[in-house]
Amino acid sequence: MFEFPQFSRQSVKNDVLSGLTVALALVPEAVAFAFVASVDPMVGLYAAFIVGLVTAVLGGRPGMISGATGAMAVVMVSLVADHGVQYLFAAIMLAGVLQIVAGVFKLGKFIRMVPHPVMIGFVNGLAIVIFLAQLGQFKVPDASGALQWMQGTQLYIMLGLVALTMAIIHFLPKLTKAVPSSLVAIITVTALVHLLGLDSRTVVDFVRTMSGDETATLAGSLPTFALPEVGFNMETLQIILPYSLILAAVGLIESLLTLTVIDEMTGTRGQGNRECVGQGIANMTCSVFGAMGGCAMIGQSMININSGGRGRLSGITGAVGLLLFILFGSDLIEMIPLAALVGVMFMVVIGTFEWASFKMARKVPKHDFFAIILVTCVTVAADLAIAVVVGVIYSALVFAWEHAKRIYATSHITENGSKVYVVNGPLFFGSASHFLELFDAKNDPSDVIIDFANSRVADHSAIEAIDTIADRYGNQGKTLHIRHLSPECRSLLKKAGNLVEVNLMEDPSYKVATDTLA
Repeated sequence: MFEFPQFSRQSVKNDVLSGLTVALALVPEAVAFAFVASVDPMVGLYAAFIVGLVTAVLGGRPGMISGATGAMAVVMVSLVADHGVQYLFAAIMLAGVLQIVAGVFKLGKFIRMVPHPVMIGFVNGLAIVIFLAQLGQFKVPDASGALQWMQGTQLYIMLGLVALTMAIIHFLPKLTKAVPSSLVAIITVTALVHLLGLDSRTVVDFVRTMSGDETATLAGSLPTFALPEVGFNMETLQIILPYSLILAAVGLIESLLTLTVIDEMTGTRGQGNRECVGQGIANMTCSVFGAMGGCAMIGQSMININSGGRGRLSGITGAVGLLLFILFGSDLIEMIPLAALVGVMFMVVIGTFEWASFKMARKVPKHDFFAIILVTCVTVAADLAIAVVVGVIYSALVFAWEHAKRIYATSHITENGSKVYVVNGPLFFGSASHFLELFDAKNDPSDVIIDFANSRVADHSAIEAIDTIADRYGNQGKTLHIRHLSPECRSLLKKAGNLVEVNLMEDPSYKVATDTLA
């Protein structure tokens, strides 16, 4: 299932440079999500390294970046508050096991059931979430330590540096694509700030503000192996299982949707089931090395793809680069202006948001456009996992309602006096009640034929509806024939003990659709 990643000479430069860009952008994100989960910043940084490295090697999508994420962090906070960080590590281990099980049983393919409008709402919602998260960088602590919006010269410098970063990222590729424009923008703005002595907040300022410790630093050591210090018993399982289920689901949903987005951007196809297993192994590794776990990060993945990173080497470089920064280059990372990283993320927002969705209001069905708005709003207000579930349920209900209205029947009398009903449209739970209204058992002749050549029997509700019709005609002492049922449906009818006479002539040979792709 896994193979050692192969690197082409042409891609090495792009992957290494884009990976370094990603490593720089990972630092404030990992630190921020660690504080969201109420754990030490190093717990978040270690997660960014471990998850990023393991999924880069074992995951199902080359070029996709994984690390500590806000979607999972918001689930962790109550567990840490109530039971401590060791229970978090145990929950991450169990979540990893569940993700591996999902991959082994090939559940990753079900991400294909997510409708396109839900996908658009997902990326739009995440773009808005990323944008709103950057606004926090425009706040500074006052004398009492409370955060307030920047004002005056400091605000103008911040805005100017953000604009400069965005301009470099936008215009540099028009001149040369030899190096990632995001990396050039970060280095240029950093050099400009320190050469001119501009009053601009840096990464270390952010870390110290978030921690409340004026001596806080990003310098760290290698993570050490240690099993979670919890009792391995039923009491622990009862505590962590609900969190593990949610963490596993959130991680897989975000990862598989991000995988799908990158597939569309690059015109290639990732392996969903392999990604499930890779994410699971990564989270289990995090649990024994004191890290908070994580999943795919759409923002950093966009940075990587837009910077030219396409292979596994880009993710490996990003993860290893982050670790090297922690071990040996913390001073360099700490001096990067937040404005440069905010500018990079603003460009990610612009590139991620599906601007064409504004034009869709008049071009797509109203229920599809509403699905886009619904998923976008729920993503911003709650989280992406809930948003996707809501979007899929809404789309499924709309689909069922629309198709329930499409079933109808035409009838005619044959030369021998039999009445033939030709059913058109799908027969399933949504249309079963309307199907029963199509027949007049009391006034029909003694011999009736129902022809399903233009219909498909989809579920158990449909079979029950057929059985009900058979009972109605049987109670009237009339003979009912059913034609053009699939072999699967005939088998189900017989297993249910149905006594309807089924005409086997002219029955089509078709199978239930299956999916054998990984």
